[in-house]
Amino acid sequence: MAACEKFLFSSTAGPLLEAKWWKPEGKPRAVVQLVHGMAEHIGRYEKLARMLTAADFAVVGHDQLGHGPRAQVKGFFADRDGWQHLIDDVQRLRGIAQEQYPVVPYILLGHSMGSFVTRCCAAEHGEGLAGVILCGTGSLPEGTLKAGAAAAKLISLLGGRKKPSNFLHGAGFGGMNRHFRPVRTDWDWLSRDAAEVDKYVADSNCGFVFTAGGFGDLFRGMRRIAAPESFRGVPKELPLLLISGDRDPVGGMGRDVERIAQAYRDAGMTRVQARLYPEARHELFHELDSARAMRDVVIFIEEILKSA
Repeated sequence: MAACEKFLFSSTAGPLLEAKWWKPEGKPRAVVQLVHGMAEHIGRYEKLARMLTAADFAVVGHDQLGHGPRAQVKGFFADRDGWQHLIDDVQRLRGIAQEQYPVVPYILLGHSMGSFVTRCCAAEHGEGLAGVILCGTGSLPEGTLKAGAAAAKLISLLGGRKKPSNFLHGAGFGGMNRHFRPVRTDWDWLSRDAAEVDKYVADSNCGFVFTAGGFGDLFRGMRRIAAPESFRGVPKELPLLLISGDRDPVGGMGRDVERIAQAYRDAGMTRVQARLYPEARHELFHELDSARAMRDVVIFIEEILKSA
């Protein structure tokens, strides 16, 4: 069984971040860097990491700013430029990983908010990547993002910058469950697997409410990835896989995922794939048929290695 090693590295914002390595027994054929989603942590990716290491891929990932047991303030990134620090931290960890394995193909895999960060990384630092996988990605209308950023700024000015914002949380997530009524929990939209939803609810490092400052950074980051230059900045030959449940409200029940994939093609990318999973919700790697999505990730990386 692959070993899992914990280590710390410094965020570009200053705090120490906890990271994990999952390494195969032999020499890795590729490195996959995981970028987790909003209000969760890297420890939730154990099952995916084990499947990837079984295919002889090394896996690395970290608890992003404002996440995990070391977070100084949950749901808050930094006093300034919080979104940029998320991007820069992914790049810093990539540098650490590539020092250990400088010649093997390097793949970024981001889920949900992590997919938004990964999209920025691909646009700004795509050279040298062998592939990118976006899981549970999506978008919001420009007007909604501008209004959200403005509201977050006002709440921050009124003293809520580092305080959980139930108002912004309700505005952002209040409608997610309406597609799945009747519901057991506030988080049924994550997965059809009730046991996995219950694990999420019971995890003290999951499901917390973002601060107004964190929401402001998130809304500004989502505006950034929606800009035309974000699509044009990705290397044209970079293999890109988008995976999502066709019942994922973050991805507009699949519609936004298809639209985003087409936007990358329209920007000149030639190796874009989009795959929707029938009836699956937001967290493909914690769904009833999670093994299928994980196998597709392995197959995608195998295809990259064959064409390298």
